[in-house]
Amino acid sequence: MPAPSAQKINLLSFRGRTKTLHLSWMAFFISFVVWFNHAPLMAMIREDLGLDKQQVTAILILNVALTIPARVIIGMFVDRFGPRAVFSALLFISSFLCFFFALAETFEMLALARFLMGFVGAGFVIGIRLISEWFPVKTVGLAEGIYGGWGNFGSAAAALSLPTIALIFGGESGWRYAVGSTGVIALIYSVIFYITVRNTPKGATYFKPKKAGAMEISTPQDLMLYIIMKAPLFLTLALLTWKLGPENMNILGAEASLFIYGFLFVLFLYQVHHIFKVNEENLTQGVDELHRYKFKQVAILNLAYMVTFGSELAVVSMLPLFFMDVFSLSAVKAGMVAASFAFMNLVARPSGGFFSDKFGRRNSLLILLVGLTGGYAVLSQITADWPLPLAVIACMCCSFFVQAGEGAVFATVPLIKRRMTGQIAGMVGAYGNIGGVCFLMIYSFVSPAIFFMVIGASALVIFLIVAFFMDEPQGEIAEVLPDGTIELIKVS
Repeated sequence: MPAPSAQKINLLSFRGRTKTLHLSWMAFFISFVVWFNHAPLMAMIREDLGLDKQQVTAILILNVALTIPARVIIGMFVDRFGPRAVFSALLFISSFLCFFFALAETFEMLALARFLMGFVGAGFVIGIRLISEWFPVKTVGLAEGIYGGWGNFGSAAAALSLPTIALIFGGESGWRYAVGSTGVIALIYSVIFYITVRNTPKGATYFKPKKAGAMEISTPQDLMLYIIMKAPLFLTLALLTWKLGPENMNILGAEASLFIYGFLFVLFLYQVHHIFKVNEENLTQGVDELHRYKFKQVAILNLAYMVTFGSELAVVSMLPLFFMDVFSLSAVKAGMVAASFAFMNLVARPSGGFFSDKFGRRNSLLILLVGLTGGYAVLSQITADWPLPLAVIACMCCSFFVQAGEGAVFATVPLIKRRMTGQIAGMVGAYGNIGGVCFLMIYSFVSPAIFFMVIGASALVIFLIVAFFMDEPQGEIAEVLPDGTIELIKVS
């Protein structure tokens, strides 16, 4: 294995840290194929089961709903049990959820399967912690970008391949075989991943949080900000409940909706209580300066990921139908064209991580947010009068800034507090799904042009927040080894 000080990544190697990188992005790739195996097949599913527009929208929203709490929960599991076991278990379970979705005969079965399938979207969080254990600070941004970008390409791979697979099987059930095949792949790879991956390089320590269930906070001010940033996790689920309730789609009855509202409120109160309990010692005795970190860094990254990955989630979900409706394309052609948005993940996320390693985390994110704002402004102008190739180029250009922004966000996440990287990645990732749900909710009420403009305006607001409040990571992170000695981990 290369020395820990190595500053380059040899992607042609399949040894040491590069082997872990390849195995990790492939696991993430498969999780994304599974998570988005419905999107390019929605036209076929809609026709086979006779779904209306509201039901299709519900399926799209439900697909990202459970990922919100799942990313937080998975982040805690990763910090406690390690990436190897958690990623293997997630892929194993999600394979059977694929089979459940493929066998669905009613909208209700589809909706439940898709809701549960949202849990696989939390797989991204696992690799963030794993990659941060294997790569040094000078290359961790690029490594995280490769992991996220190449893995994220799973949504494009699904869009490119699954409609064709469905047509090869043929008939009304072609989409079922296509979805089921992704479950088989996830099942096989869950075993491969467990056998071949290690949590850390040989001899390295896997640092774990002192307490589970909530992040450790350094100051009372950070504690209040943490609670404030927790609230949208529950409010978004309440918003989803309202959308599915009797006031809108009437999929959930009045009693069921009230029960969910009450359950979410009680769960939020319990979470606040647990946050105070976990941080009781820190609040009463204080935290040594050496072990402090600024929670505002986490809050800002939450918002930045909400507008970057959140918009990607929403756009990838609606883009195939958008191209079908605007340019009168077939399901296969629309899926291939829409894949142009996710296709850029191959180079965009690694580019965002590389820029962050080379030119600074904060400045890189600022520049990419400006590009993202302009990109969505251009997409809002697409009409049937546009040449199709020009529309595809516009999608790819916008997508580059979106996904490079995601790479810049997660180039910073591992540099905040090593032992809580899973929890931080989980919360930041959850905000990506909050963005996905909120933007898809907006999409259900407005035209695609306004939908794109809303995302662009949101990105401009986040740009101002990053510009005025985000700090460039500096110095070192202090972590305590099992023998009580201090290990300093460089972040700049």
